[in-house]
Amino acid sequence: MSLTRKSLAIVASVSLALGLAACNRDSAGDGSVTLSLSTQTNPFFVQLRDGAQAKADELGITLNIQDASDDASTQINQLNNAASAGAQVVIVNPTDSDAVVPAVEALNNADIPVIAVDRSSNGGEVASFIASDNVAGGRQAAEALAEAIGEEGEVIVLQGIAGSSASRDRGRGFTEGISAYPNIRVVATQTAGFDRTKGLDVASNLLQAHPNVKAIFAENDEMALGALEALGARAGDAVKVVGFDGTADGLAAVKAGRMVATIAQQPDELGAQAVEQAKKILDDQTPDKEVPVEVVTVTRENVGDFE
Repeated sequence: MSLTRKSLAIVASVSLALGLAACNRDSAGDGSVTLSLSTQTNPFFVQLRDGAQAKADELGITLNIQDASDDASTQINQLNNAASAGAQVVIVNPTDSDAVVPAVEALNNADIPVIAVDRSSNGGEVASFIASDNVAGGRQAAEALAEAIGEEGEVIVLQGIAGSSASRDRGRGFTEGISAYPNIRVVATQTAGFDRTKGLDVASNLLQAHPNVKAIFAENDEMALGALEALGARAGDAVKVVGFDGTADGLAAVKAGRMVATIAQQPDELGAQAVEQAKKILDDQTPDKEVPVEVVTVTRENVGDFE
């Protein structure tokens, strides 16, 4: 049984405090940065990791990469370990934007700067936040979906991880965008955890409950690809699917005509920019408070530009 958020807050506060008490921040030497990723099973975050590592290598920074496996308590422990190992800057891609707050606050109290990438923390002080404009991307997804179905019909939405800022912002943008089309009705919204297998299962169930659906918006490409599996031959024909991220598999589905569009981020650039901001901190410079990275609607017409 997973810990409640209240329990996670207690664990974070106590374990980080104990770890920091024994912490020697100089032990890791200059240029030590920890990158705590929500997961490395999602290709998007693999690209983010690779972009961060390449930039760290270029700048001579030691990058300690941690994988939380989409578990908030695991991520809290990793942040505790980063502090006690002497990390000078911590880059975090939160599994849960609420649950990570106590860990961020504890790092703040220890004077260890925190940078958030792709998803932010809903509390504590973040020195820099590097992200795509997820709200704008959600609106772009709504526009692409509406155009694909002639601005009318029933729609399903597959949400990402509850509590993550990316899911919240993409969902908000999509809701705002789709509200401009009075003949489009969202008949079901359900979490599928940014996961392909869950996307398949959730989409299968929702399609049975709503057989007249004309489109699906998935808040990331992995869930969209799961929805394509659920749709089978109907994908791209009877039912249009729009994803988000612009992963290699997502772009391939767009090129094949099975997915109408994906809102392409630049995950490698997100990782690189996070390390760039860490370098500023290490050099006693002031990091940029927010670093926006452009998102682009990719369709069959322009997918060749992103391969």
